[in-house]
Amino acid sequence: MNMIEVQGLTKKFGDFTAVDGLTFQVAEGEVFGLLGPNGAGKTTTVRMLCCLISRTAGDAHIAGYDLANPADSLKIRKLIGLVPDNIGLYEELSAYENLDYYGKLYECTPDERKTRIEYFLKMMELWEKRDLPISDFSKGMKQKVGIARALIHDPRLLFFDEPTANLDPESARSIREFILQLKKEGKTIFFNTHNLDEAQRVCDRIGILKTRLLAVNTPQQLEKNVWGSRTVIQVEEVSEPVLEAVRRLDPVSLSVEENKINIGINDPTRQNPDFVQAIVAAGGRIQYVTQLNPGLEETYLKIIQ
Repeated sequence: MNMIEVQGLTKKFGDFTAVDGLTFQVAEGEVFGLLGPNGAGKTTTVRMLCCLISRTAGDAHIAGYDLANPADSLKIRKLIGLVPDNIGLYEELSAYENLDYYGKLYECTPDERKTRIEYFLKMMELWEKRDLPISDFSKGMKQKVGIARALIHDPRLLFFDEPTANLDPESARSIREFILQLKKEGKTIFFNTHNLDEAQRVCDRIGILKTRLLAVNTPQQLEKNVWGSRTVIQVEEVSEPVLEAVRRLDPVSLSVEENKINIGINDPTRQNPDFVQAIVAAGGRIQYVTQLNPGLEETYLKIIQ
């Protein structure tokens, strides 16, 4: 079942098009990451899906509810949780009081609020600080309280907008770990970021956005689609007989850098042994064989060019 279904979603501010014709789906229980540079439309997309701003054109459904139907917007808000880029907690209230207040807004019972507040604050190692005002908290601690606030009503779908931006590495890691824990619990997560390493660690699939959606797939498949499979074979000496032996096997591409033979291959598991055997038969002395993986950063930069 798809938790999010988007078809041609567009948002314009006057003559400026912030989001242009997005079409994608997010399955229930999936972590979906939206990658893009600043100003690409990531936050605008989240705000539309959370019913905070209206769409200009296109259709979108959240758990079967229609974004365009005013009667459905309240139902959508009840089943989602949002961690925005600006947390916006009540600074004079304690962590416990903030969460209790938002639990009341979501019509959680007193027992539900008590149980969930204790669970989340203990999970995030903030229980001992539950009675301190938010103004005393670091940015990372506030971010954790913001995540707890988004979860207080036990939503099925969570939106994270740059959840680790400007955090120290330790705080960022703890939030990533918490997101993965939520995935294990079956939550669906929509994740905005321009942190490529974070996206690769956390997301099942990634969409690359630059006003338009340029690509959607798993990180591994995005890399393969852009670069294909490439094998590097380093030999003691690249001779003409060795190169001719490689050419006879009809590689997708072939280049040489010093003593490294870079071969484009459709199926490395099946074809690599053939290339190795051919090089050895042509008198080549192989020093090592490795698969060349450009990585998500190089793939992302190639796609948004």
